[in-house]
Amino acid sequence: MLQSSLRGLSRLGLVRCKYTLPELPYEYSALEPVVSGQIMEIHHSKHHATYVNNLNATADKIQAVVSAGDVNSVIGLHGALKFNGGGHINHSIFWQNLSPNGGGLPSGPLLAAIEAEFGSFDDLKVKMSTATVGIQGSGWGWLGLNAENKRLAIATCANQDPLQATTGLVPLLGIDVWEHAYYLQYKNVRPDYVKAIWDVVNWEDVAERYNAALS
Repeated sequence: MLQSSLRGLSRLGLVRCKYTLPELPYEYSALEPVVSGQIMEIHHSKHHATYVNNLNATADKIQAVVSAGDVNSVIGLHGALKFNGGGHINHSIFWQNLSPNGGGLPSGPLLAAIEAEFGSFDDLKVKMSTATVGIQGSGWGWLGLNAENKRLAIATCANQDPLQATTGLVPLLGIDVWEHAYYLQYKNVRPDYVKAIWDVVNWEDVAERYNAALS
């Protein structure tokens, strides 16, 4: 039954576009001194590019095994799809979440929602920073929106697990705490990196994501 369903999908002609590495909306050095240009260049042009390349390779393999009706191989590729697809999704959000003109306070409905949920903006920073610093190994700290009850929530995800697929929360703001995001500059002092990253948060982008998720 499953094999016939996969063959049915194949007969429909699966159309797949290639995933591409997004350009940054700023120069690699633009976030200094918070994040060095060297880190940004390696992070974007090497690490994110690798996720994109591996995602394309995995998608090609999935397309081939779906066409062959090979259910076991489709299932076996799930881990690679989640890891590399999550890496692409997470980083694509992360670059937009940051800006050389960032920092300060959010405003408007987003700030009101933060104050309603967490008490104050400072309380949000403390709670999200604590959760993010406390991630064991590699992962991401997130501010997300529960689309059902329209409430903000803090969450963490291991490795490159994408927030929405993992928790159902719509991602608004992510902090990458894989060591490649900070080690060359902050060494093993993750709390200093997380504290500093708030100075380049692009609250306009976060607000746009919040408003879009509400609609």
